[in-house]
Amino acid sequence: MFVSIVVTVKNEAKSIAELLDSLVVQEKPFEIIIIDANSSDGTQEIVKDYAKRYEQIKLFVHEGSRGEGRNFGVNKAKGDIIAFTDGGCKADKNWLKELRKKFAESFDVVAGKTIDVGPFQNIIKRVEMRYKGYDVTYPSCNLAYKRELFKKIGGFDTRFITAEDIDLNLRAVDADAKIGYNENAIIYRQTAENIISFIRQSFWYGYGRKQLSIKHKNLWKTYSANQIFSGHMSLLGIIRLMFGLIGYVICSISGGKMR
Repeated sequence: MFVSIVVTVKNEAKSIAELLDSLVVQEKPFEIIIIDANSSDGTQEIVKDYAKRYEQIKLFVHEGSRGEGRNFGVNKAKGDIIAFTDGGCKADKNWLKELRKKFAESFDVVAGKTIDVGPFQNIIKRVEMRYKGYDVTYPSCNLAYKRELFKKIGGFDTRFITAEDIDLNLRAVDADAKIGYNENAIIYRQTAENIISFIRQSFWYGYGRKQLSIKHKNLWKTYSANQIFSGHMSLLGIIRLMFGLIGYVICSISGGKMR
């Protein structure tokens, strides 16, 4: 299985080398497609230096939402499998190998285990949403799709600010896709650097959830209220809930404006 790894980045000069070092050692064959949203901090120069040493690395500059950047990257990709990850992440050396194992079991979508690292690690647990028997909240920093399916369902909805990955997974399930999970396909994801970044992420998290409910209707029925509150019992968890609610309300007031 030839895999195209699609990565969207912007101003990731501090972490892009670590990500690329973790990707170039993956099980072949693969290509690495970096979509840079016009970084101003030297990210592009670092990627260009790696591209001189590794022919499988390709850099494109394309501004837009994360969903738009990923769609652009898929259009440039050659692989039958598209694996997504993000700047600020690091892949385990067996990441692609483990994703391939699950695709060999006839799954259409494969998600791996995402481990948060950094100052806000292990504070908040991911709240699952079950839809037609599948967890559709697997994040796009560790998610792989058969190219044919991705194209069939129209790729990412570029109007989403966040939660575009959940929307994609929902539409995949509606298209009768099978989602598999391999806990050995590991991505390490850097959390917010400081409390301001954490609050900003929380706000947009809530905003994106409202966008989801506007587009898909009645999604809250698939959430477990107990899981939501039990995963936010710490002070930071309460802060996240509070600012997430603010984002949710503002999205409601704005009519769920989508980009």
